[in-house]
Amino acid sequence: MYEIIKLLFDICLFKKGPQDLPYSVWLLRLLIAIYVIIRFLMLSIGTPWLNALLQVIVEVLLVVGFSWSMLYVGRRLQRLIQVTCALLGTDALISFFALPGIASMEIGRGGWLAFLLILGLMVWHWAVTGHIIRHALEQKLVFSLGLAFLYILGSYRVMVLLFPEISGAE
Repeated sequence: MYEIIKLLFDICLFKKGPQDLPYSVWLLRLLIAIYVIIRFLMLSIGTPWLNALLQVIVEVLLVVGFSWSMLYVGRRLQRLIQVTCALLGTDALISFFALPGIASMEIGRGGWLAFLLILGLMVWHWAVTGHIIRHALEQKLVFSLGLAFLYILGSYRVMVLLFPEISGAE
């Protein structure tokens, strides 16, 4: 397990790509479980547990759906398991680092430091997602960052449509 965490961290540091992860359905299932646990912990800080669980399920479906459609259009569907593992694993890793900042902001004690931490982690997540897409589709970084931005923005819009309380304007 240590090797997988190290690989995911290396992907987050732009040293490795999704192709360096093993092609394993077992690993995909494990990373889905880890993603669900970490995201559930993060979301349940300020959301009722059932709503948090539903949001996490939708998030997993969005990641898998995005991976499949991106690779299908790019004619690289054989990379689905590794790319999905990379997207879920790196998101879970970055979300784990965001937990203290989210908790601080939720209780009202984080201030600007917590806000800047979360903002920095969001930019890092965008860059890592672009890095994964670049390796998955063998495209230029600018294209991959643009696609990553559209994916993150689109995912957020879907989540706000399904869960209006996310936007803060109920």
